[in-house]
Formats: sequence, structure tokens, C-alpha cells
Amino acid sequence: MGLFDRIGTVIKANLNSLVSSAEDPEKILDQTVNDMQEDLIQMRQAVAQAIASEKRTEQSLKQNLEQSKQWQDRAALALTKGNEDLAREALTRRKSVVETANGLQESLAKQKETVTKLRQNLTALEGKIAEAKAKKDLLVARAKSAKASESINQVLNKVSPGSSLATFDRMEQKVLDMEARSAAVGELTGDSVEDQFKALESGTEAVDDELLALKAQMGLLPPTQPKPQLTDGIDAAK
Repeated sequence: MGLFDRIGTVIKANLNSLVSSAEDPEKILDQTVNDMQEDLIQMRQAVAQAIASEKRTEQSLKQNLEQSKQWQDRAALALTKGNEDLAREALTRRKSVVETANGLQESLAKQKETVTKLRQNLTALEGKIAEAKAKKDLLVARAKSAKASESINQVLNKVSPGSSLATFDRMEQKVLDMEARSAAVGELTGDSVEDQFKALESGTEAVDDELLALKAQMGLLPPTQPKPQLTDGIDAAK
């Protein structure tokens, strides 16, 4: 294979690849069905023309048969009138008409065969079109499903589960750190000087109370002096 042949092969391969990748199944199938519909229209027109031609041949044959009978009757009439020459002329005319009728009869038989075949082809084409439409709908649905599946797979390929989970773990740890810092700041803010003194005071009072209670149990507390009772003036004078 020469250089130019190989270049031509490469170009054809690339063009075929481009055409194949650019083909949309739905559009291609729609166009194919449309082409078949146009063929069906032409087939119907051909059948209609063949039927019309058959009808014309039948009409011509009928007229020739009528003329043949008419010339036969005229020949008989001429003989009854004793005019043999006129009868001979009538029979000559009848012979020509009969020959034409025979030709029309053969043509009509062929036309009937043609019409029958055309009708059969028309019925077959209508069946193929109906089958093609049903198959087209199925293929289009499958193509759309495949395209949607391909898109989903492409999205899934872009999303790495490992990296996504790692991101969630990292964000969770970050939230935990933020919560810990917030709690620490809250503790530092609440531990003010005033709070510290309150804590010390409450702690000292508790110790003092416990110390007094212990002294009372050990009898170390000095006796308490009774408080003097106030009396009225009459009792004092006595």
C-alpha cells in the first residue's frame, strides 16, 4: 500500500468515526421512517395508477365486445335482407373489433397481475412501516435510557466517594474544634474576679460553720449569757 493510499484510508477512517459519533439515533430513525413514508406514498400512487389503467382497459374491452355483438347482429340483419356484401363487410368490421378485444383481454390479464402484486407490495410496505415505527420507539427509548445512564455514570465518576467522605470527616473535626473553642471561651468568660471571690466567700462560710459545729460538740464554746428580760414598772417597785 502506497503513502497516498494509507493517507486516504486514514482520512476515511476519521470521517467514518466523526459521522458515527455525530449520528443521533432518534433523528436517524425519524428520517428513515419518513423515507419509508415517502416510499409508501409513491407506492400508493403507483397502485392507484395501475387500478385506473385496469379500469380503462376493462371499459375498452366492454365497448369492443359490445361492438363485436353489434356487427354480428348487423351481419345477420344484412343476410336476412339478402345483402350478402353488406353482411360480409359487417363481419369484417366485427373481426377487427374482436382482434382488438382479444388484445385488450390479454392486456387486462397482465394489468390484473400487476395490480395484485402492487397491492401485495403495498400491504407488505405498510406492515414494515408499522413495525419500523414500533421498533423506532423502542430504540429511541433505549437510546435515551443509555444516554441518561451515561450521564449519571459520568457524574459518579467525577465524584470520588473516598474524597467526599474524607471531606465530611474533615468538616466534622472542624466543627468539633469550633465547639471546643466555644466552650473554652465560655468558661474563661464566666470565671471573672467577682465569681472567684464569691467562690472563696462561699467556701469560707462553709468552713466556719463546720468549725463552730465541731467546737460545740467538744464543749469548747463559751456559755452563752442569758439575755435580761424587760419588766414593767410595777414589778420593779415591789
